[in-house]
Amino acid sequence: MSLRPGTVFLADCPARLAIEIIASKWAMVTLFALSDGPVRHGDLVELIGGVSRKVLTQTLRRLQDNGLVERRAYAEAPPRVEYSLTELGATLREPIAVLADWAKSNGEAIATFHEAAEAEDS
Repeated sequence: MSLRPGTVFLADCPARLAIEIIASKWAMVTLFALSDGPVRHGDLVELIGGVSRKVLTQTLRRLQDNGLVERRAYAEAPPRVEYSLTELGATLREPIAVLADWAKSNGEAIATFHEAAEAEDS
């Protein structure tokens, strides 16, 4: 497969589907939150911050339906459910870490440009 613009992300390309799944608003953050091991739903809500329980559940289901996250329910009282990366999901640890490093290094510049653009529009 060529990596030239216009070839990787064509409408029928599996790479485009993969990008659409991981690039949704909460998917990347959720995958990053799971990168250190299994986490319970309530702990994910606290760890991520700003995501509602409903949206997190939808995000987890979508990631699970696409083979990136595993849901494990334990037969205990009270019931316990944990989410973790699958083997496929774990392959995203390094790319997400690289993006997180980039965001940490460049977040301030992005915020500055964003504020300037908003001020221009006002």
